[in-house]
Amino acid sequence: MFYPKLALTNIKKNGKTYIPYLLTCVLTVMMFYVMNAISRNTGLDQMEGAEALKAILTWTVVITGIFSAVFLFYTNSFLVKQRKKEFGLYQVLGMDKGNLAKMMTWETMITSAMSLCVGLILGILLGKLMFLILLKILHFEVPMKFAVEPKALAATVILFLAIFFVTLLFNLLQVQTANPVELLHGGHQGEKEPKTKWFLALVGAVTLGIGYYIAQTTESPIAAIGKFFIAVILVIIGTYCLFTAGSIAILKGLKKNKKFYYQSRHFTSVSGMIYRMKQNAVGLANICIMSTVVLVLISVTVSLYAGMEDAMETRFPTDFSVISYDTSPENIEKENQIVEEESKKAGVQIENRSNYRSGVFTATYQEKENRFLLEKGVGSAYENEGFRSLELIPLSDYNKMKQKNETLEENQALVYAPDDEWNSDTIQIEEFSFHVKKVIKEEILPNDEIGNIVKSILLVVPDEQTIIEMKKLYGYEGADRLSYGDHFDLVGDEKAKEAAMAAMKQRITEETAESSSEYKSEYREAFYMLYGGLLFLGIFVGALFLMATVLIIYYKQISEGYDDRNRYQIMQKVGMSKKEVRRSIKSQILMVFFLPLMVAILHVAFAFKTVTKLLAVLNLTNVHLFFLCTVGTVLVFAVFYAGVFWITSKEYYRIVQ
Repeated sequence: MFYPKLALTNIKKNGKTYIPYLLTCVLTVMMFYVMNAISRNTGLDQMEGAEALKAILTWTVVITGIFSAVFLFYTNSFLVKQRKKEFGLYQVLGMDKGNLAKMMTWETMITSAMSLCVGLILGILLGKLMFLILLKILHFEVPMKFAVEPKALAATVILFLAIFFVTLLFNLLQVQTANPVELLHGGHQGEKEPKTKWFLALVGAVTLGIGYYIAQTTESPIAAIGKFFIAVILVIIGTYCLFTAGSIAILKGLKKNKKFYYQSRHFTSVSGMIYRMKQNAVGLANICIMSTVVLVLISVTVSLYAGMEDAMETRFPTDFSVISYDTSPENIEKENQIVEEESKKAGVQIENRSNYRSGVFTATYQEKENRFLLEKGVGSAYENEGFRSLELIPLSDYNKMKQKNETLEENQALVYAPDDEWNSDTIQIEEFSFHVKKVIKEEILPNDEIGNIVKSILLVVPDEQTIIEMKKLYGYEGADRLSYGDHFDLVGDEKAKEAAMAAMKQRITEETAESSSEYKSEYREAFYMLYGGLLFLGIFVGALFLMATVLIIYYKQISEGYDDRNRYQIMQKVGMSKKEVRRSIKSQILMVFFLPLMVAILHVAFAFKTVTKLLAVLNLTNVHLFFLCTVGTVLVFAVFYAGVFWITSKEYYRIVQ
């Protein structure tokens, strides 16, 4: 029992580094099990439209698993660094590497057992609470069945045993390949003054600048999807390069500033940071990137959930919509008859009705030539900044719908371009040329969901034959006919409206040809599934990254405290007072601690425009709401960050003392 007792003693003696590590292991085990159990819960099958929620939960499980592996391995490296001197001392006192391996194996076994047992118990106990929180977010009344999921238990045990086994192999490799002298000085390696790497700093500035430029110049929401991830990668590369190379250049610049550098509270901190900046910079960059992820993820998911009603209004501008591809008078008459009958039967009134025939085209706008090139399908043009949705309406339908008496000669058109300032007298669509008689300013149609994703233009043309010829010439499906749309609101009792719309949809599907219909309340549950699931994902993954950020900050402070202790003791012996030591510590921490937060806020500010475009794809166009959620998230995070600073700086000072 010698080795187990020694292992337990070591864990207790290294409490400042081991307790946070054990706590992190317990929390990651708990979080992984809870999310895995929820994703496997049979109650999800009771929900209509739960496919999106299942996909979100599955991705969250994958993200949590990858995060756990990477992060626990990362934090384990801090433990090894702090204990290298201890391992070297054991060997000097007579232990061989085989004895050390046994001791380290027992430490890993104890850590694994404690983490898995406590983590799984907490996961099972708190699982019900997490279920209830998810149900509350989703507004789902039928309770999901709560049970201990054996498959989730097995997956959790297998994953974390594998993680602990790999970290053990890494720790053993560190000890086996080093001699006792190297281990005794292991915590002091890599302290040569780094050179200023101007090329790396230039790469960082360029990649960061390109990433910011992409974020600021992307206009199309669809283009934003692909470009956003390119910008994210560039910003991450730029962040690491600038923290690594740029920070050294700044510190050396401060060192050359004699008025600033030759002060007791500055010269010790600046000189110390220069020597450790390579390692320090990577940690600061990690804090910055994780802080950015937390800020963006929380602000996006909270704004989506808070703005769900706005998103519903954007996606469904009217209560009920019908699209029919059979525009024969009989079919249109039948659809009108069903709507009138069911509304009267339910005792509700029809309002804001718009019904018309049209032809819809996809095109790329060439601004220099003032010309539209038609696309047979969406294709790659969908992500093009010049992509437009063209909708052509016959004059007779426009006059009837808007109760107008407009007239058009051949090759004349009325133009409605809500997303563009149309100043040209002509509009060219391939070889079809129209003279613009008038640019319509008032809204013609209720905005549909595509208008939030791509820019759209509506043309009123003299007759339907023009539209049919255009469709035939460019091979559009159903070229010999137009489509018919009917959109309206209902006024009356909510239950009566719901019953009327359900009956309308059923009868239109059964009694009319080639028609499809949808109504707002039908999709409300699906919206809660998607946006509620995203909020749950945001809170969960945000908590993971927040935990990682706090732990990296803590270990960074502890590690640097031990590294700085001897230096500050020497400074006190040569005359520096305790007050001056405290001021020097405060100067050092303030200089680097809030830099990642400031850069993270800068990243969020530059990403704001692109993220609003991405939110438009999810039907949220309320930029003001997203701005308020972002500002609120930043303020709350900054307060939390300041609290972590206060706690860790006190611990740092205790170690130095």
